[in-house]
Amino acid sequence: MSEELKQMQDDEREALISIYEGDEAFKQVNPTTFQYKYGTENDEHTFLVELVWGDEYPNEGPKINMNVFYNQHLVDPVKEKITEALKTEAEQWIGCGMTYTLFECLKDRIEEMMEAQPQHVSEDESSESDDSNDSDSSDADIGGLSISKPKAEKLTKAQKRRQWDKATAGGGERPRGYDWVDIVKHLSQVGNRDEAGAVPQNYDG
Repeated sequence: MSEELKQMQDDEREALISIYEGDEAFKQVNPTTFQYKYGTENDEHTFLVELVWGDEYPNEGPKINMNVFYNQHLVDPVKEKITEALKTEAEQWIGCGMTYTLFECLKDRIEEMMEAQPQHVSEDESSESDDSNDSDSSDADIGGLSISKPKAEKLTKAQKRRQWDKATAGGGERPRGYDWVDIVKHLSQVGNRDEAGAVPQNYDG
């Protein structure tokens, strides 16, 4: 870099810092890299332009970087449109300090630059959609047909017994009367034994 170009960059850097003092949208990343943020935070129509001076600046235009993290929401056509607009403007100012001019030329063209940027679904709409999906999952309407959620399968006695044993394995209390003998069933069984010739317990022989 020649001394003349170095002096021009030093002078422009001082001018930029003075002009944008107190402007939170402006940021000097390093002595040759500058950023400016456009639009409102958290709005889809916001973007950040980064200009990087090369050794031959301002005898050549600055490098235009639109691939910073802040611009991750931008679609490629929007990035390309902003880049082309800045390159066209820079060609008119070769040999002169142009960073301020490039930053300022976009301020009145934000909507024009963002025409191809789609509007994303808002968080409120997304949450409403989630709520509606969770409100009733038993029935669904697909293609005009009402589809009911299948009923749970009936458990076999063995499955019920395993669930019961699992539920009470931790020391839980079983309901009162769970081990009561069915009196009628018991008597019928005893009666059957007597009819079959069972020997009474008080038989003396």
